[in-house]
Amino acid sequence: MSASSQLLPPLPERMRPRSLSDYVGQRHLVGEGCVLRKMIESGNLSSFILWGPPGVGKTTLAHIIAQTLDRDFFTLSAVTSGVKEVREVFEKARSNSLFSQKGAPILFIDEIHRFNKAQQDALLGAVETGIIVLIGATTENPSFEVITPLLSRCQVFVLKSLEKEDLQALLDRALREDVLLKDKPIELQETEALMRYSGGDARKLLNVLEIVVDSLAGHSPIVIDNESVTSSIQENMAIYDKDGEMHYDIISAFIKSIRGSDPNAAIYYLARMIDGGEDPLFIARRLCLSAAEDVGLANPNALLLANACFEVVSKIGMPEGRIPLAETTVYLASSPKSNGSYMALEEALAEVKKSGNLPVPLPIRNAPTSLMKDLGYSDGYKYAHDYPGHFVDMEFLPDALRGRVFYHPQPNKHENVLRAYLEACWPKYYQKG
Repeated sequence: MSASSQLLPPLPERMRPRSLSDYVGQRHLVGEGCVLRKMIESGNLSSFILWGPPGVGKTTLAHIIAQTLDRDFFTLSAVTSGVKEVREVFEKARSNSLFSQKGAPILFIDEIHRFNKAQQDALLGAVETGIIVLIGATTENPSFEVITPLLSRCQVFVLKSLEKEDLQALLDRALREDVLLKDKPIELQETEALMRYSGGDARKLLNVLEIVVDSLAGHSPIVIDNESVTSSIQENMAIYDKDGEMHYDIISAFIKSIRGSDPNAAIYYLARMIDGGEDPLFIARRLCLSAAEDVGLANPNALLLANACFEVVSKIGMPEGRIPLAETTVYLASSPKSNGSYMALEEALAEVKKSGNLPVPLPIRNAPTSLMKDLGYSDGYKYAHDYPGHFVDMEFLPDALRGRVFYHPQPNKHENVLRAYLEACWPKYYQKG
């Protein structure tokens, strides 16, 4: 890195937007008339959680909100902070509030999903009483990672991956406005490699740009094309990944190796994650998801084993936890695969969005009151266990979807048995073959 650039913060920090007018992406939240922008403009700020992939502007958005509303701003990282640090922030917030009319201070917690239950419990009182406004940031689904009492007191805003035009705008702005780059003879000829190495992550994109420019220092002009980007990154891999940004590439390779039934690649990427200090419960959660989504009904035991793995790793921790992680990884990768149930749900969800809330057929509605019985609720219902084979031919879908098939058994040993059963029960819907 050049001497002049060493005296300044990294390029992503230098280019961090200071206002909504400079903020790129998330127009569904901060565009004119959108929910988060209206909250900011009204000044009526309530606690919320920002959920989205890395590098899409969660931290930046929190800073912009605090600056726009002129609120005191406290920030904690769930990786390095505990209950003690949280309580210290509360005391400072109380003290500041006595002498300020700005409104409740903002507490920003990065990676809030890494707070355990006790740490999240510690936030509840301050959020409820308005001592602070909480803004949490997470790359994990908050429904699974944030305790229900806290989640019920926060809105959840989903941030989307940046589009190519968003990333291009960031590049153009950096080359045009950055205090160092704007005076360099840079020729941006190709952007494919820049976009590929960034993976849709704005922070990574600017890091890559800075690495490439520093690698080509002394050249005039500094030509940025696919070849120069690739060469610079390969020579500076340690700098490129200095913040563990390959975390998402490795977990992606891990899951895709399992899906592709390659136990050797899967165990290799597991080793990469363990050697890199990855959270073992993060790996175990991904194994549970893979068991349900990728192995599915081709081997129903897979989900049982993955769940058992999660429980065992939770109890014994590391380094011993690596052993059930390895066992489960090899088992899932070596299992037959099916996404039949997952795709059935996706197809059903698409139908729900299309057709809305269709009425449930009267025969399969409950009739707990005499009025409901008079209206025909439950009239004509046939109890399956009263019939041969515990099956009765009657319609359960709404009339508008009669005969619709969502689940298509996949060709594997277990689902072939399911298909045979469904063909016997529903020959009009499932054709033999």
